[in-house]
Amino acid sequence: MFFSILKIIYFSAIALFLFSHTPCLAQDAENADDGDRIIFGTIGEASNLISYLSTDSASHEVADLLFVAPLRYDKNLEPEVWAAESWKIEDGGKKMIFTLRKGILWEDGVELTAEDMEYTWRIVTDPATASPYAEDFARVKTFRVLDRYTFEVTYENFFARAVASWMSPILPKHVLEGQNIRNTPFSRKPIGAGPYRLKSWDSGSSIVLAASPTYFGGKPHISEVVYRIIPDEATMFMETRAGRLDVMNLNPLQYLRQTEGTFWQKEYRKYRYLASVYIFLGFNLEHPTFKDARVRQAISMAINRDDLVAGVLLGQGVAAFGPYKPGTWASHKSLEPIRQDRKAARELLASAGYLPGEDGILHRNGKRLEFTILTNQGNEQRILTATLIQTQLAAIGVDVRIRTVEWAAFIREFVNKGRFDAVILGWTITQDPDIFQIWHSSQAHDGGLNFVHYRDAEVDAILEEARANPDQEQRAALYARLQEILHRDQPYCFLFVPYALPIVQSRFQGIEPALAGIMYNFEKWYVPRYLQRYSVTSHEMPALAQ
Repeated sequence: MFFSILKIIYFSAIALFLFSHTPCLAQDAENADDGDRIIFGTIGEASNLISYLSTDSASHEVADLLFVAPLRYDKNLEPEVWAAESWKIEDGGKKMIFTLRKGILWEDGVELTAEDMEYTWRIVTDPATASPYAEDFARVKTFRVLDRYTFEVTYENFFARAVASWMSPILPKHVLEGQNIRNTPFSRKPIGAGPYRLKSWDSGSSIVLAASPTYFGGKPHISEVVYRIIPDEATMFMETRAGRLDVMNLNPLQYLRQTEGTFWQKEYRKYRYLASVYIFLGFNLEHPTFKDARVRQAISMAINRDDLVAGVLLGQGVAAFGPYKPGTWASHKSLEPIRQDRKAARELLASAGYLPGEDGILHRNGKRLEFTILTNQGNEQRILTATLIQTQLAAIGVDVRIRTVEWAAFIREFVNKGRFDAVILGWTITQDPDIFQIWHSSQAHDGGLNFVHYRDAEVDAILEEARANPDQEQRAALYARLQEILHRDQPYCFLFVPYALPIVQSRFQGIEPALAGIMYNFEKWYVPRYLQRYSVTSHEMPALAQ
């Protein structure tokens, strides 16, 4: 979906996969049994279930099961209809016409129509909403509702991300119109039209979803989805080992060494594929230390990415050099990850005025070269990455401290507000290589995705030209130049692309690994009745008062 750019943690992928599993009895998916509960472990808690306002992956993981969009990606990452019955492109890509399916119901029984999509477009592009995702919809020149189920959008020029834009969730006009979208109970008590509905939300503990009996695609087989909030990977692993979690994302040590043997082979299935995620060290370019590109370049030169892949990932990943997955059409054909060169790093810092002090730390104008790396609690991979970088930078005279913050507060109070020296985070790599929202100067504001406040006129021009160009070869050349500029300026130190290593309890069937990962067909997963563990009772669904 459009928001795959924010799914930092779990299962999205755009590469070839390798997987292993234990044998299980097959059942006709069309006659699959209903029932049972699936329990996911998640480090971070959702902050807001209105996807256009939230920038954290935990929120989008949940919201993606509550709402629908006109289009979505299939298992091969090709666009397919979802809430739309049909769609077509005209006028060289400058006009799109969508016809929604009849009979799609919001969970309060009201029918979803083209007016809901028109409301969604209007509220997201409203400056008062201040959505970090407004840019895609803002490219629409005209939006016309043609009839109850059909709408037409036009663009001034060809827009490369136009198709992906309509993979964004539809919001209910009849519920939200007239409310302050930034301060509405809907953010914690949403009414959706997706495969699941919100059943309960116990802050700091769990979020529970129930299968929607009115979902137009058919009620999902798994009756209940539980997200248990466990802000510590070791605790999460113990809960999985004890059978109290069904799905988690393993770290490399757990994948390679701690999930071997008869028990794990019988009880769980492990999957492995190169994730559509890159991990980075991002600098706050408003910070005086990092305004000088030589400092950023030197820090990048001091980092040994091969050691990070070996030490943090135990070889389960590859070193990164830019924002695209190596080998994809937008990835630069000759750039390589920056090699560690401590001598060159020291020389660059000396040219920037940093000289060794008596304490062994570099100084300039009486001030030590020191900063704090901020990352989120519970993510041992990122904490270990920060620790190794701390050691590598100490070798050239840079004093690094490490601070961890609970996920929701980390995003809301620090990243979104630019209250950091440097952060270790990750972005997913979207199907379309347009990264306007992360790197364009217009997105360098509080709450924007360009939270490092990187500004470059040539980058802006490239991003604008590339998204308006229908020729893939020409776009590839533009993105190659973009990567060269980022390689030169180092607003991020691109670190590595890890393997995704999810593990799933073996009673769950219908999982079909593909280019899109394993979650693309989640609504079709099921558990044969004789393997079901939980009896899920019916309940009244929450709804906002009218």
